[in-house]
Amino acid sequence: MIRVGLIGYGVAGRVFHAPFLAADPAFELAAVVTSQTDRLAADHPGAVAVPDVDALLAHPGLDLVVVASPTPLHVEHAAASIDAGLATVVDKPFAPGAASGRALLERAEAAGVPFTVFQNRRWDGDFLTLRRLIEDGALGDVRRFESRFEWWKPSADESWKSTTGAGEGGGILFDLGAHLIDQALLLFGPARAVHSEVRNRRGGGADDDAFAVLEHESGTTSHLWMSAVAPIAGPRFRVLGSRSGFVSWGLDPQEGQLGGGMRPGDPRLGRAIAPARVGTDAHPDELPLVPGDYAEFYRRLASSLQGGAALPVDPRDSLAALELIDTIHTQNRK
Repeated sequence: MIRVGLIGYGVAGRVFHAPFLAADPAFELAAVVTSQTDRLAADHPGAVAVPDVDALLAHPGLDLVVVASPTPLHVEHAAASIDAGLATVVDKPFAPGAASGRALLERAEAAGVPFTVFQNRRWDGDFLTLRRLIEDGALGDVRRFESRFEWWKPSADESWKSTTGAGEGGGILFDLGAHLIDQALLLFGPARAVHSEVRNRRGGGADDDAFAVLEHESGTTSHLWMSAVAPIAGPRFRVLGSRSGFVSWGLDPQEGQLGGGMRPGDPRLGRAIAPARVGTDAHPDELPLVPGDYAEFYRRLASSLQGGAALPVDPRDSLAALELIDTIHTQNRK
């Protein structure tokens, strides 16, 4: 088994990582950096709570470290894991900018340590459905790709995500753009940012409303929205091809289901209720979405660490997204 140390037991560690590590027979969740000792004991009685990263790295027999701490700490914690010679997974965004991200990748390569980024939204059901349609040629040549993460939260809270500035990896462009840009690059290849808007609507230290237009070398144009202040959300995806279009609504259900206590193995996990629409206005068809499957990240990681398969996410892909985020922030400092 792959013995795992998890850094952080907030939403990322508790909801997105620990349940999948505990459910996959290839992994053993051995130790967790957290002060929530009672909660960890109730959720994962076989895991040991440790007070800090040094104690985690001193825990005997670890093979893998998963970094699920706040973004400003990602580089520090990942570097410590790499220096200890342990395979490392970092939640996205894996660094607060391309320069520190590139240095971290080079550090892992020099040490010969497997390093990857948890881009879980590659396994959203709506994205899996869309990717299959594009690869099958059902939409023809995709001319415009529209993608949104929007919700209505008009007042900022005191969380680090709301108070941390872009210089430390805070704000909605880093938080959600790391997903939307990654998906766009995965579908349509390299791109440049030709227009962008990054705003702080609610006060505090973090941007909370952003829009970016990417022009891909393949010819597709991506329009990407990220907002915490959208009283009415647009469609999750609206994709216009030369032959057909695709529209879907609402977020993949896995985050809400996992946060509500549903666990991997439940047949309801990842199954969206609302179908997508595909075709044209004159000839529309409903299309059930493929179930989302975040567990696939860890299945692929196990195959990589145990059998030499490719890592589930090439970290250079995540670096390319950080480079675009840096460009977008630079455009909006003028």
